[in-house]
Amino acid sequence: MISRRKLLVQAGLLSAGALMSGKPVAQAHKKWHMPEEGEKHLRTWMAFGASREIWGAELLPEVRQDLADIANTIVEYEPVAMLVRPHERAIAERLLDSRIELVEAGIDDLWMRDTGPIFVKDESKQKSAIDFNFNGWGNKQVHDQDALVAAKVAKSAGVPLIKTSLVLEGGCIEVDGLGTAIITESCVLNSNRNPGWSKARFEDELMPLLGLEKIIWLPGIKGMDITDGHTDFYARFIRPGVVAAGFDPDPHSFDHEVTLEHLDILRASTDARGAALKVHSLEAPSELSYPYADENYAAGYIGFYVCNGAVLLQKFGDPRADRMAKQTLQEAFPDRDILQLSIDGIAAGGGSIHCATQQEPA
Repeated sequence: MISRRKLLVQAGLLSAGALMSGKPVAQAHKKWHMPEEGEKHLRTWMAFGASREIWGAELLPEVRQDLADIANTIVEYEPVAMLVRPHERAIAERLLDSRIELVEAGIDDLWMRDTGPIFVKDESKQKSAIDFNFNGWGNKQVHDQDALVAAKVAKSAGVPLIKTSLVLEGGCIEVDGLGTAIITESCVLNSNRNPGWSKARFEDELMPLLGLEKIIWLPGIKGMDITDGHTDFYARFIRPGVVAAGFDPDPHSFDHEVTLEHLDILRASTDARGAALKVHSLEAPSELSYPYADENYAAGYIGFYVCNGAVLLQKFGDPRADRMAKQTLQEAFPDRDILQLSIDGIAAGGGSIHCATQQEPA
C-alpha cells in the first residue's frame, strides 16, 4: 500500500481542472458563520473512495469495511450521504446500511474531511459551501477527481458554492462556533498550499469566510505526514471554551515535543470572548493490537467525530488508553453516546474517523 503518510508527488501530475460549480456566490456583502461540529447536523457526508491503486489489494477490503462501519454507526443517529464510483455501487450496497444515500461521483480517495466543502451559514441562516481548492495536500497525491468533490457535494446538497483563493483542507480547521478557531501553521502557511502568504494575509482572507474573530495558532509539524500536521490530529473543540488536545507520551516520537508545546499554548490561550480554555489531554496509546501498524499508522484519539447524539471514537487495543479516552469524552459529552470503533485499515493509511467524515449543519 502507498500509505497516506508516504504518498509522493506523481510524475507528470496535472493540476485539476476548473471546478464544475453551479452558482458561485459573491463574498463582499455576506457575513458567514461556520457552526461548531456539535451543533445539529442535517447529514454526514462520506466517500466510498478507497482504491487498489492507493491502498493496495490486501488492505482495500479492510478499508472499505472500516468506511462501512463508520457510516453504518452514524446512520443510527443521522442521515449519511456517501459518494461512490458508479462501477463500485454494488460493492457499497452490500456493505452499507440501506438507509445510506449513495451519490454517484468520480472520486480519488476517501478523505471527505479534506476534499469536501466546509458548510457555513449567513445572517439569515441560509447555507453555502466553501470550496478550499483541494490540491492533494500540497500535490502529494493525484487529485483530479477529488479537487471537484467540494463543488459536487454543494450541488448535491443544493447550496451555493463560495470561491476563495485559499488552499487548505477541512482537517486544518477547528472552530468553536463563536468566533474562535484553532489552526496549525505547518499546514496552511506552507509553500505547498499558500506560497508567500503571511499569517496576517491568511487571517484577513479566512476569518470573514468562517465568522472568526480569533485564531489560536499551533505550530504543528511539516513533512512527517501527508497533511503536514492537520489540526484535527492535535486539538479539537469539545464545546466553546473546552478543548481536547493530544499528547504523545513516547519521548522518541516526533510528535512528543510538539504535543507538549501545543498543550502549553492551549492552556495559556483565551478564546474570542476572552475566556481561558479548559484543556483535556488525550494520551495516545502505547500499545497497538494491529499487527501491521508501522510509523504511518495514526494512533491518536483526537480524530473523533461528533454527530447527532453520539461521538465516534477510535480504539487501538491499549486497554488503559482506550478506556481513559472514552472516559474523558464521556465526561466531556455527558448527553451523547460514546461509541468506540476499530478502524485499523484507515489508521494504517494515516487517518481517523474525523478524516473520513464531513458534517452538513441543519
